[in-house]
Amino acid sequence: MANILIFDSGMGGLSVYRELSKRIPAQQYLYLFDNAYFPYGELSEPRLVARVVELFSTFVKQHSVDIAVIACNTASTYVLPALRAQLSIPIVGVVPAIKPAAEYSRQHQTLAKPAHIGLLATPGTISRRYTAELVQSFAPDIQVSMLGTTELVKMAEDKLAGLPVDIKRLKQILAPWSGNRGPDTLVLGCTHFPLLATEINQCLPQVKLIDSGAAIARRVSYLLLQPACTLSQELAPEGKAGLLFCTELTKKALQQARAFKKEGFSELNCFEPNLNKLLKEQ
Repeated sequence: MANILIFDSGMGGLSVYRELSKRIPAQQYLYLFDNAYFPYGELSEPRLVARVVELFSTFVKQHSVDIAVIACNTASTYVLPALRAQLSIPIVGVVPAIKPAAEYSRQHQTLAKPAHIGLLATPGTISRRYTAELVQSFAPDIQVSMLGTTELVKMAEDKLAGLPVDIKRLKQILAPWSGNRGPDTLVLGCTHFPLLATEINQCLPQVKLIDSGAAIARRVSYLLLQPACTLSQELAPEGKAGLLFCTELTKKALQQARAFKKEGFSELNCFEPNLNKLLKEQ
């Protein structure tokens, strides 16, 4: 049995957990979301790196984590090198699923409708050099349209808190891709966005949605089979609850925890590293 940590600034990693639990059941899952500093896109790079490294250094030791997933594009971009230098456990990051989207789009193109990919992500992910390199590597021959928004992140968080999704506003955001001129394939380049898949499909019914969740699950499954990963041979008892942690126990976090309870997680706990107060004062 592996202790698998899923980490995000918010609740978007729930979409990754769903893929992991389908592919690798009977493991001990732990979910930590840093809602005290949500969203990460508003932090400077040095502050973000310091914050996440401190969280991990303390949490991983306390809970004997075997493998961790950074279920956040922003954190994956900036923090992975520092975390891997600090910790010996495998750490899996998230990148936009440009490669599988390109493969799907090519297979389904016609003379009347050439391959066209849309990338829906946060503004930070859209502007990253790494994103441009992914497009150049896997989709140099395909039209790629990009749309950056943080509103969908907040919509997904509110949805998990039990609030209705504003479909009218969502249609306004996605309006550049409506109709025949839009993409045939849409990359959900933020782990929050698959939580709105039903609503996005309602606005763009002609589009195939693709995210990174399945690829992350395959990668974690592969790493767990490697000789260097020594785990207990016991499986988690059927129905064993996942462990859920936040960094600030707020009313909204408690509301969001209800969505995790439906997925098999236990009551919400608060995890606060010693550096919490220091960072907030900077």
